[in-house]
Amino acid sequence: MTAVRPVQSTRVLVCDPDPALRRMMRAALARRGVLNMIEVEGLDAAFTASANCDAALICVPQGEEAIVARLRAAGLTGTLVVSLAQGSVAGAVAAMRAGADDVVLKPVKAEDVVERLLTAPGGRPERRRALREDRRPSPTAQNGDFYGFLGRSAPMLQLYERINRVAPSRAPVFVTGESGTGKELAASAVHARSPRHTAPFHALNCGAIPRELMESEIFGHARGAFTGAHADRAGAAELADGGTLFLDEIGEMDLALQSKLLRFLQDGKVRRIGEGHERQVDVRIVCATNRDPVAEVKAGRLREDLFYRLHVLNLHLPPLRERGDDVIRLAEAFLARFAGEEGRPLPRLTADVCAVLLRRQWRGNVRELQNLMRRAVVLSEGGVLSPALFAEDRMAVPVINAPEPAADAGVSLAEGCPSPSDDAAAKVEPLAVTERRAIEGAIAAFQGNIALAAAALDLSPSTLYRKKQSWEQGARREGSARAAGTHHMA
Repeated sequence: MTAVRPVQSTRVLVCDPDPALRRMMRAALARRGVLNMIEVEGLDAAFTASANCDAALICVPQGEEAIVARLRAAGLTGTLVVSLAQGSVAGAVAAMRAGADDVVLKPVKAEDVVERLLTAPGGRPERRRALREDRRPSPTAQNGDFYGFLGRSAPMLQLYERINRVAPSRAPVFVTGESGTGKELAASAVHARSPRHTAPFHALNCGAIPRELMESEIFGHARGAFTGAHADRAGAAELADGGTLFLDEIGEMDLALQSKLLRFLQDGKVRRIGEGHERQVDVRIVCATNRDPVAEVKAGRLREDLFYRLHVLNLHLPPLRERGDDVIRLAEAFLARFAGEEGRPLPRLTADVCAVLLRRQWRGNVRELQNLMRRAVVLSEGGVLSPALFAEDRMAVPVINAPEPAADAGVSLAEGCPSPSDDAAAKVEPLAVTERRAIEGAIAAFQGNIALAAAALDLSPSTLYRKKQSWEQGARREGSARAAGTHHMA
């Protein structure tokens, strides 16, 4: 049996009204070598104790998931696992959106929760402490690192200088750049370098949230405002009061909601859906898009008056292919990180591999490089990297269940392409079915751990929760339709 090494510096907060659970958590943490557990019963005490913790288990009452965002604003940067007494997919989605790393439903098993606290992707205590240090205001970039950015190329040094210049202002910032270049990281750096750095930074992806929910996400809603609104809920604008609100992919926002956002920018007042009164808030808006905003305005997808209201100060993030040797430095950093996470030998970048990396076009930018380095760590043998691992064609998306071409396949004269046989066509299934099977298989492989399944699929946990929610709603609608049809026939 391997001896457990005590980790004296790791601090874990457990907030739960059940003293028996707190005792079980203390024992389970001690068996993993974590001896410094802070035990509180109520949420008021949790707000005070959370800022100095590396990880936390917090019991959140149903309908009060906004507490998660308040805990983050209070300084909890460590791994946050939320336990729900009356679990629902909607509650789990709300907690994940508010900033939780994982959600568990009561009754919980102490050993399982401890595993999630200590191994959540991106949530290891030493990583969280490093993030806290990175967010402290610093007048200059040191050793090429700048609030999470890594790179010393001329375009990046110009970007750091630009961020330093625009950060102290109160004016909106418009960030442009290709997907995967780090637009949210730039917005976070603007916030960290601004006088608002001690207040909340709240981010919303306008392209990832259904349009019918987007207004509630930004402005909040009152209890009973619509089906499913079981409690009052503050929106992102309120949660970011005093700080910065980052709206990613602003061009995906519905035009009617763009009008309401423009009015909010003019008077600084929000009105929750279903309420008759307004609330005054003070937020700085940073928005981003991976498209040409001028072209979006001409196409009618982005209001011209909103664009000019937002496009006061601008930042443009350079694509990875224009950053020269930054590619190698980033690759080395990612290799070290993923080798540690996977428990594998640290692969070494040879001259041949470096040459291949420098020749790539990096259409997915830093995100593509990150995924490629993780793949290289997993597939490398004995820590040796082969240039073949990084060939462009190896990154092509595989076709799932693609039929083998028949030797005597006919050719359609109308289309000029092979006509599939009936057997081959039967093997093809809708993409949504393939996606669901892959997600459910990953969740089952990790014994229901959404966070680990999401990491394996290279998705965010909130995406998996939203998928599950949509599937459950679809199943309920089908059940209601079948019941109505049976009643009609009777």
